[in-house]
Amino acid sequence: MKYATIAAALLAAFAGAAHAAPALMSAEWTAQACDAWNKDATLTNGLAEKWIKNDAGRGYKIVHLYRTDCGEATQTEMKIVPKDGKAMCVYGGAVQNPKMDYAVDYTMHATTEKWNEMGAGEYGPMKAMMFGRLKFQGPKMEAMSVMGPFEAFLRLPGKIPGDKACPTK
Repeated sequence: MKYATIAAALLAAFAGAAHAAPALMSAEWTAQACDAWNKDATLTNGLAEKWIKNDAGRGYKIVHLYRTDCGEATQTEMKIVPKDGKAMCVYGGAVQNPKMDYAVDYTMHATTEKWNEMGAGEYGPMKAMMFGRLKFQGPKMEAMSVMGPFEAFLRLPGKIPGDKACPTK
């Protein structure tokens, strides 16, 4: 009986580990964020006009993300393209485009605590940028012109479960 109890406890532990959320801002989490982007009309429609068209003629924009406390080496990437009149995410995962063009692309980072606060809707992009809670490189005036969709983007950490452990490379 004692062995059966131990075996059941081990099975439960392994089953729980198999279903654990990926680390917040990991490649796996970013793939889920890409899917969530495509299901959010505020992002797909709200960024379909001017924002997605500012792509330096490449046909895409790149967004790199990371948690400041986990380090720049843990960056992940989302690739956004114009498709059927919408701004669609076609890739989320490990960085594939390390060279950024900050006239059109974005790198964003914040501490885990701040990503969680933004994800919970405690404040939006204006407050996040004004108080230095969200750091980013990219076309700032463009970002300011799409605050509604930008806020929807910052809410993704609150919609997609993410473990607090730092992502591994």
